[in-house]
Amino acid sequence: MRVLLTGSAGFIGGAIASRLEAAGHELVRVDLMLAAAHGESQAPAGTEQLDVRDAATSPRWAGLLEGVDVVCHQAAVVGAGVRVADLPDYAGHNDLGTAALLAGMHAAGVDRIVLASSMVVYGEGRYACAEHGVQVPGPRSIAALEAGDFENHCPRCEAVLGWELVPEDARLDPRSSYAASKLAQEHYTSAWVRQAGAAAVALRYHNVYGPRMPRDTPYSGVAAMFRSSLERGEAPQVYEDGGQARDFVHVDDVARANVAAVEAVAAAPAHHYAAYNVCSGRPVTILEVARRVAAGTDTGIEPQVTGGFRAGDVRHVVASPERAAAELGFRAEVDPDEGLRAFATAPLRA
Repeated sequence: MRVLLTGSAGFIGGAIASRLEAAGHELVRVDLMLAAAHGESQAPAGTEQLDVRDAATSPRWAGLLEGVDVVCHQAAVVGAGVRVADLPDYAGHNDLGTAALLAGMHAAGVDRIVLASSMVVYGEGRYACAEHGVQVPGPRSIAALEAGDFENHCPRCEAVLGWELVPEDARLDPRSSYAASKLAQEHYTSAWVRQAGAAAVALRYHNVYGPRMPRDTPYSGVAAMFRSSLERGEAPQVYEDGGQARDFVHVDDVARANVAAVEAVAAAPAHHYAAYNVCSGRPVTILEVARRVAAGTDTGIEPQVTGGFRAGDVRHVVASPERAAAELGFRAEVDPDEGLRAFATAPLRA
């Protein structure tokens, strides 16, 4: 198949490009080469340097979309999205960009897309009280966080809530500008599916790590930040008490999930839309992540639990991998215990 890949020069996009080509697909590579992600790097050979926000009006985009079977849309502004000043960037690149791309695809007769979404659309994860069952906690209060109470509590009895696996049909509750933009991308895509008689798959990535991850940029994940601290001879700084549960998934597994999704959506019927968690299925705490990255070095440095916090952070988000396994045939292969240790010395991008 002929696949147009946006964000093709990025950390995840580059891994997907390699997997798609290895699977025998013809690639059209597009990347804007935003400085926040790529610094001063030039676009790789064969990459069209275009802005997705122009996809509905640009003749160059129209030419690239001609004959494309599936679009794999990875281009986005990412990061925590904690500053109000960041709102226009997220809304512009992510939401307007996706809407323009969908309109341009429709004009070119392209009706299949795989969308990179994120676990952040869930906000907090799924919680249950031992006595009262599944509960939906409100935002953690600043006063509680300042007092060192980082857990979510049952709204009925105040007991500490335990986390459970989050399925794709869980309540969606974005709690940052980045999260709001990712959910908006999903909404625009599902609306396009209905209006255009198209088909789409949204992949909700959990915490992605691996070789070629960008170093010390807004696009760096927490594992890369821990590694950078170790390379400076400093202890990785772990927020809260380090007990935040997450799912860390290797970039090679994310690329495999995209190949599976591209091939599935190409064969999907009209009006098909589905979202899938892309996760390892092996939960770890943030403190465990820091320890595993540290264990992959010979520094002997131990992580430092700071008790600090960021008001927009959520406590636990741990995903269920079952729908992706059942419907896409995808299960992650890299165990975080081994992958995070290897990540400590894997090559990164400057």
